[in-house]
Amino acid sequence: MSSGLSLTGVHRSFQQGTGVALHVLRGLNLNVARGEVVALVGPSGAGKSTLLHIAGLLEKPDQGQVLLDGQDCGGLDDERRTELRRTHLGFVYQFHHLLPEFSALENIVVPQMIAGKSKAEAELRGQDLLSRMNLADRASHRPGQLSGGEQQRIAIARALANNPTVLLADEPTGNLDPETADGVFAQLVALAKDQGLAALIATHNPALAARMDRTVRMEHGVLVQV
Repeated sequence: MSSGLSLTGVHRSFQQGTGVALHVLRGLNLNVARGEVVALVGPSGAGKSTLLHIAGLLEKPDQGQVLLDGQDCGGLDDERRTELRRTHLGFVYQFHHLLPEFSALENIVVPQMIAGKSKAEAELRGQDLLSRMNLADRASHRPGQLSGGEQQRIAIARALANNPTVLLADEPTGNLDPETADGVFAQLVALAKDQGLAALIATHNPALAARMDRTVRMEHGVLVQV
C-alpha cells in the first residue's frame, strides 16, 4: 500500500512566558498507508490535536518533513497549502460544524463547488454519499431538523466529498451516545476503506481504537505503537 501521509522527525514547541518553551512534538514519525485506518490515542494535552493540525497543513512544524500523497509540503506557500487542504484532505471534528442555513445536500455540495466542481457534478456526488450514509431521504433537511448522529454522518460525507487522500478525525463520535457512535463509526471506517483513504482518527474510546487497523499512542512527544 502506498503512503498517503508521512511525517518524519517532526518537532513542534510553543512559548510559555519569557524564554520558556513547551515541547509538544519531539522528533515524531508516522506513516499511514492508503486504505489504512489508524487510531491515535493518548491523554488530553499530549499533543494529538497539534499532530492533526500539522498533518492537516493547518500548522507548520518547527522541524521535520510532512509528505501528503508523496508530496513534500514543507516549502509550500499558504495558497498552495490551502489548495491541498481542499483537494487532498478531509476533516471530521467532534462537533459537526454544519452550515445551519443550508440543507444536508447543500452542506456537501458547497465544498465541492469551492474546489471547482460544477453544481450538477457536486450534487451527484452529494446524493451518492447521502445514499451510502443511509440519509438519502434527509437531503433537503437542514441541520436543525436532524438528529446528532445524522448531523455527524453529514459531516463525514462532507469531509469525503472531494475524494481526499487523507482523512483526519478528532473524536468524531465523542459527542454521541454509545449506540449512535458505534453506527457512525462503522460507516466512517467503511467509507474510508472503500475510497482507499489514509485515515488517522484521534479517540479516547478504547473499544473504537481496537476496531481500527492499528493504534499509536502519544507519549512524551513521540508516537509509540500499541
